[in-house]
Amino acid sequence: MKIVVLAGGMSPERDVSLSSGALIATALMERGHSVALADVYKPINTAEIDKMFRSEGKYEYRVPASEPDLENLKKDFGEGERLIGRGIIELCEKADAVFLALHGGMGEDGRIEALLESCGIKHSGSDYASCHLAMDKALTKAIFESNGIPTPKWNLYCDEDISEIPTPCVVKPCGCGSSVGVTIVETPRELEKAISLAKSYGAKVMIEEKITGREFSVGILGGKALPAIEIIPKTGFYDYKNKYQAGATEEICPADLTESQAEEMGRIALRAHNALGLGMYSRLDFLMDRDGNFFCLEANALPGMTPSSLLPQEAKAAGIDYITLCEMIVSSPV
Repeated sequence: MKIVVLAGGMSPERDVSLSSGALIATALMERGHSVALADVYKPINTAEIDKMFRSEGKYEYRVPASEPDLENLKKDFGEGERLIGRGIIELCEKADAVFLALHGGMGEDGRIEALLESCGIKHSGSDYASCHLAMDKALTKAIFESNGIPTPKWNLYCDEDISEIPTPCVVKPCGCGSSVGVTIVETPRELEKAISLAKSYGAKVMIEEKITGREFSVGILGGKALPAIEIIPKTGFYDYKNKYQAGATEEICPADLTESQAEEMGRIALRAHNALGLGMYSRLDFLMDRDGNFFCLEANALPGMTPSSLLPQEAKAAGIDYITLCEMIVSSPV
């Protein structure tokens, strides 16, 4: 197959995406595919498109410790507010399928999916409507509640007096992943700064009940739940830095759960995946409180795809190696 792997883009999760994209492209080349890796924000010369497809070699990208400076990126590439570089759609039209290695922003909220689908271009993951529902945490929560899926109590912040907001709580932007903009607030005096941070990533801000307990993630692949993984940050919570810096977090897969607990979390994850209408794969994040109750936090329509990311670790525990996982995903395009 001729495959385009789209990564990067104008998103706070840009660097994570570039890391995923490099590894996905390398894995697909090892399977004998002709692959072009492209930064969706960077313009390309359409006269050079055929030369971009490679069948051998290796791509590499290391995730920096801090989030990317998107304003500097606009200056470097000269694309301004444009989200898709010139020539990218023409590149995708040359492929049999597009593997979306994008995270956050227009790559995960349904916009790139809608554009590709409108152009008749097949892509990995889920359709545009499901991606939009999964990326907007408020819409996700509403769907969870209407389908009886347990989730922490929440409400949207509407510029009310912050003295009315109970603490401890979790403050998060509604449209970001990778814990970007998320703050665990312990005291009332921390609220204003936390809300300001969340607002810097979008107008919609969620205030969520803080659940104290263990953190897990469950992947869905081909309509089945993968083994759960437990996430234990060495310091703080599972924020951007702890997610993407080597050695910052202990991850145990399969998680240390009883058989009935693992089955219950898998059932909830699959129900959540189906309620949002997600496609070939996704990842659902969970907390388990001290009484053993599970709470589904959110869904990831395009989860991280480095070999050390959570979904590939879960697939490995189920006997599916990284290259096979990439092949399975690209072989079932929308």
